[in-house]
Amino acid sequence: MRILLTHTPDALQNYYGEDALAALRRHGEVKLHLGDAPLSTALLIEAARDCQVIVSDRQTPGEAAVFEALPDLVAFLRCAIDIRNIDRAAADRAGVLVTRATAGFIDAVAELAIGFMVDLSRGVSAAVRAYQAQQSPAIRMGIQLSCSSVGIIGYGAIGRRVGELAHALGMTVLASDPQAKIAEPYVEQVALTHLLHAAKFVICLAPANAQTEKLMDARTFAAMRPGSYFINLSRGELVDEAALAAALDSGHLAGAALDVGRAPDQMPSPFLAQRSDVIATPHIGGLTPEAVSHQAFDTVQQVAALVAGQVPPGAVNASVAKRLARLGVTVS
Repeated sequence: MRILLTHTPDALQNYYGEDALAALRRHGEVKLHLGDAPLSTALLIEAARDCQVIVSDRQTPGEAAVFEALPDLVAFLRCAIDIRNIDRAAADRAGVLVTRATAGFIDAVAELAIGFMVDLSRGVSAAVRAYQAQQSPAIRMGIQLSCSSVGIIGYGAIGRRVGELAHALGMTVLASDPQAKIAEPYVEQVALTHLLHAAKFVICLAPANAQTEKLMDARTFAAMRPGSYFINLSRGELVDEAALAAALDSGHLAGAALDVGRAPDQMPSPFLAQRSDVIATPHIGGLTPEAVSHQAFDTVQQVAALVAGQVPPGAVNASVAKRLARLGVTVS
């Protein structure tokens, strides 16, 4: 089996790892992408001409032309959960299997959420910047998390972990998610408007879809408690960034922390990241060895299943992936 791994050398080091690459090579001939930039569709087609499997990083799109131009392609495996830039309909028409990885980054993202709250509540980054500029930091009163409240928008696996950690710190935990039935006794499930009004820290962890596009806009930011803090660890599409800037400019919000945004590859937008009242990190919520290894080895297991003639875990369209028959895979 010939396998194209689309990660750039830097992405390969950060998001795949030597152990996973060695394991992948035990299942087939692996072709690496050696360029510094993510593959365009045209370059992806050229690189994958003789490959049966593409193992794709999150930045490489699976556009319709890929499935139309590669008759030998059997499977497009995404080394991430997000498959929104894969043209599922085109893959279905071509009979190409599409898979996704599972969430191995729950603890990593949840821990960053706690770190953001500590930083915002005690002015850690502001003090560091002042000292590095050879200035005396302002001595300001902090916020004690154990006497404060956190509102979690989106109560999936990461939201549950954040709630567990926040509760362990003694925080009052509120959560809003119309799709969830929250069983944890230490979490108060409330409507979004109540959460915004009551929480000192609001953490956005809802999924990105048509219903959550610009969920946080001028209206919702205005509904937040004066002097509160906003944290986004989900996706940039959930936030009207101009409205966030306006809420910070007015002083209605005391600050924000962003690991995602509307810049390329979900990076925080520079005009927000450069603000002194914003803490920004370059989309590194899930960037720990444990989290990266989890998703990389998901793709290794998927390739191993294909080699063994099985439908791999994480398949999203196996029922229409007719090219699987070439590998002896029977779809019931």
